[in-house]
Amino acid sequence: MKINQSNISILVFFIFWEILGKIINKAYILPTPSLILKKIWILKESLFFIHLPATLSIAIISLFITMLIGIVLAVSMDFNANVYKSIYPLIVGSQTIPITALAPIFILWFGYSIWSKVIVSVIISFFSVTITIYNGLQNIEQDEINYFKSLNATRTQMFLKLKVPRALPNFFSALKMSIPLVLIGSSIGEWLGASSGLGYFSKRMMSQLDGAGVFAPIVVISLLAIFLVHLISILEDYILTWRK
Repeated sequence: MKINQSNISILVFFIFWEILGKIINKAYILPTPSLILKKIWILKESLFFIHLPATLSIAIISLFITMLIGIVLAVSMDFNANVYKSIYPLIVGSQTIPITALAPIFILWFGYSIWSKVIVSVIISFFSVTITIYNGLQNIEQDEINYFKSLNATRTQMFLKLKVPRALPNFFSALKMSIPLVLIGSSIGEWLGASSGLGYFSKRMMSQLDGAGVFAPIVVISLLAIFLVHLISILEDYILTWRK
């Protein structure tokens, strides 16, 4: 029976964490994994039926907008070099602005509605999506382009028949990258201003010095991201059968 090395590493990590937490013996500083799981079970109704749906709704809307913006920007930059030269510095510059400085402005504009959190999440996640898809569209051999030109293919035909299929793996990579990012962005937005959600819940637990309560929504978000990324990987393998 072959033992998965990564599973052993994860098991060793959590055992070390459990031992270290018991040595420190201060749950508000470093709660043990067993204490966090116990807290999740105790707070399961609040976590899974109130705060998780709030965060998930923000993340789903943010994911849709992120992918839409990323695809539009990537295709625009691929079609026109001047668009690339004008947009790319702005895309990079958007990632240098501390999100904590912008979030209060978004709250002033949109209040504590879902949209202030969505904007925070989109800003955090759209950069990697745009660049990944753009690189996929650009990753074409000159011989392939010449072949299509020899067939008198139009630019649109070349895009649909050559570039889009080649960029599909990058699209799925961008989608998988964006899932954890939109969840993180949603939580950050909730942390900065919300009345529900896993980020809000974590902030509320921190004010009570409840270390396990702070970690509980983090664990839920992490498990949710792993699950969703795994689903996308299954869908990717089903669609991109030519890679096998």
